Amino acid sequence: MPAVTVENPLTLPKVAAPADAVARPVLTVTTAPSGFEGEGFPVRRAFAGINYRHLDPFIMMDQMGEVEYAAGEPKGTPWHPHRGFETVTYIIDGSFIHKDSHGGGGAIENGDTQWMTAGSGLLHIETPPEALVMSGGLFHGLQLWVNLPKADKMMAPRYQDIRGGQVQLLASPDGGALLRVIAGDLDGHEGPGITHTPITMVHATVRPGAEVTLAWREDFNGLAYVLAGRGSVGAERRPVHIGQTAVFGKGSSLTVRADESQDGNTPDLEVVLLGGRPIREPMAHYGPFVMNTQDELKQAFEDFQAGRLGKVPAVHGM
Repeated sequence: MPAVTVENPLTLPKVAAPADAVARPVLTVTTAPSGFEGEGFPVRRAFAGINYRHLDPFIMMDQMGEVEYAAGEPKGTPWHPHRGFETVTYIIDGSFIHKDSHGGGGAIENGDTQWMTAGSGLLHIETPPEALVMSGGLFHGLQLWVNLPKADKMMAPRYQDIRGGQVQLLASPDGGALLRVIAGDLDGHEGPGITHTPITMVHATVRPGAEVTLAWREDFNGLAYVLAGRGSVGAERRPVHIGQTAVFGKGSSLTVRADESQDGNTPDLEVVLLGGRPIREPMAHYGPFVMNTQDELKQAFEDFQAGRLGKVPAVHGM
């Protein structure tokens, strides 16, 4: 159960696509492979196998968990560099601690989002809090990478701490879908995240049998990733389930529907909706660096090795 919720969605502002909206067709549905990241926490690679022309300006997205850790099991990542893009870490349940070499970071938990603009470069670490390591517990989240245009790739790093209570809460007209707008605009309602690359990021909870059709900017692409549950997407009701990504074609609205029957441990369909204005620039991507050319990638590695992306704070004994 996501941490940010309301008992009665009918009390929230309502959003729906206009009657003359053009439904976006579903171009493809892919299934995320599972793997491990950092020191060994489980992830699903949401965008694996999707052509980048459908993803731009998004680069990758990992679903972290959902996992119930035993005591001593929670894991994180070691210090690592980033340059040329933004990382968006959204914690649905549980807690994570972020720190970077520019002094940004802090604990994010239960609906919070950490938005880190790496820009010209920094070092970064993500770890579970000591209490979670000692006791174990539920952990579930997402990390999304958003590309920066060439003009912004070398900007100064920036950190946004978005608390769960700051997200814009909306509902479908019948209250069957609760919508959390984390960033961007949905039918005139703005989320708290400030983005350099224009995007919209929404976490939707759709009750069994409910359907929601949303207005979607025609100059944005459209993606839907299923965090939990089963349902369908598009006017054609293409089936989707946990760990699958639907890519939408052109149009001005997109539709998501939850199956009447869900799994016992998943009461609702949980889906993340993403859209962004494509950057349409050359991209050179290797590991933690996302630039425009191979020469810029080489420079990023040289700067990292020379310590120009920052140094690990001494308090960590490194």
